[in-house]
Amino acid sequence: MSHKMERSDTVAYNRAKLWQIVCFAMNNSSSNMYIFTFSYITYFATGILGLAAIAISQIMGYIRIFDGVIDPAIGIIIDKTDTKFGKYRPIIILGNLITAASFWFLFNIDMFGQSLRFPMFLLALIVHKIGYSFQQTVTKAGQTALTNDPKQRPIFNMVDGIVTTALSTAVAYVITNILVKQYGSFTGEMFDVLVFWVISISAVLGVIAIIGIWQKDRKEYFGLGEKTQKTDLKDYWKVLKGNKPLQVLSLSAALVKFVTQLFSDAVMTVMLFAILFGNYDLAGNFSLLVIIPGMIINFAFSAFARRKGLRTAYVLALKIGIIGLLSFAAVLFFGEPGKLSLTHVNLYTILFCITYIVGRYVSSVPSGLVLTMGADISDYETSVSGRYVSGMIGTIFSLTDSIASSFAPMVIGWGVAAIGFTKEYPTVGTPLTPELKWVTILLIAVIPAAFLCISLFLMHYYKLDVKEMTRIQEKIHVMKAAKDEERVRDIAKNVPLSDMEYVDLSKYPLD
Repeated sequence: MSHKMERSDTVAYNRAKLWQIVCFAMNNSSSNMYIFTFSYITYFATGILGLAAIAISQIMGYIRIFDGVIDPAIGIIIDKTDTKFGKYRPIIILGNLITAASFWFLFNIDMFGQSLRFPMFLLALIVHKIGYSFQQTVTKAGQTALTNDPKQRPIFNMVDGIVTTALSTAVAYVITNILVKQYGSFTGEMFDVLVFWVISISAVLGVIAIIGIWQKDRKEYFGLGEKTQKTDLKDYWKVLKGNKPLQVLSLSAALVKFVTQLFSDAVMTVMLFAILFGNYDLAGNFSLLVIIPGMIINFAFSAFARRKGLRTAYVLALKIGIIGLLSFAAVLFFGEPGKLSLTHVNLYTILFCITYIVGRYVSSVPSGLVLTMGADISDYETSVSGRYVSGMIGTIFSLTDSIASSFAPMVIGWGVAAIGFTKEYPTVGTPLTPELKWVTILLIAVIPAAFLCISLFLMHYYKLDVKEMTRIQEKIHVMKAAKDEERVRDIAKNVPLSDMEYVDLSKYPLD
């Protein structure tokens, strides 16, 4: 054609019902229940098992790296899974069962003798990460089957952002303001109660997610359906080598995950509220105070993504997050015990609240958006190769995510060890010193701001904006209308996405 046609609704989008998106979003919440409590393992390992703090910080980091290394293999398993119960539902069940069993075992290792505690601890962590990876990968991969409508996909982020904020806040409040007070400290009895409720809530949320994906967990919604190109093991390397959006976004998102991990770490919470401001109760109180602003921020950016696209919302969040973190660092510079108060609100408290909310919650927005952007990348791969490898693509994000976030406990361990805390972490009763103050500011604000700057630079090379995703869905539409797999391969190889601007889609009706 010699002219550019006006785009219309000729693309046959696979749309989901609102309740399906809401229910499936609970899968991320189900697996996140373990993440919300995982940082408290350091106190269990040092206080009850008697393991050295510096050793635990390094182990937790290496375990996350292990998690990332095994993720691509898990992605391949998911891509190859094809049962009468679907592709994703069996994986959710398997992952949740493994995660729950290993989590219970992890917090009951003290029943072994001293000589067996360390190897059993390590084994439980490894098994736990395998189960977690199975279930978490479905969060990213399953969205490709749920819907490909660019107006619908950000709804997942809205729901996930609200639920994640509510659950993480609730867990933090219950632990710091109820369980620790009830049991006096991080005791074995306290962990018994925590483990029971984490496993139970995660299981319920997992069942809800299965209901959400039930009707879409069929082959007709996977890639090009029956015309999807078969993928051999050697083809996965072609995907890794040739998919530039995957390479760029996985690295950018990994850096954001590092920042999110630092903010949520239990040791950082103790250093910020209990030591710098001298009141650990503030941690739970602030978690309740910021829950509504956190939800509003996630909802606002997801709504913005529906209008302007996921990439635009992602980049904007990075820019505002950097400003927020640098402002937060400046506020913390003037912090000292007793200066932050919710009973006698002062100017400092107001400035702390504003910069804390912007620095923490806006900078974490990209972590939520990337869950859906992974589905965009999966569609991009389908459009250029005809393959459906959503599982492997989802786990590549987990690989870089795990490697980057593994540095969070390591960096915290190195930071406190550098000022003398080599055998145990700073605790609620540790007095504030100038060294502790500087390490706290560096770890929770300065380093995160630097990482977000790198992430923002990388996004310059990520091109899947609203216009490009429209072209991708239009090309997939044409590929689905092709008469056979050979024609699909020809279209994938020889029709650039830019040429979709000139294609009359009405000439390619779907069967």
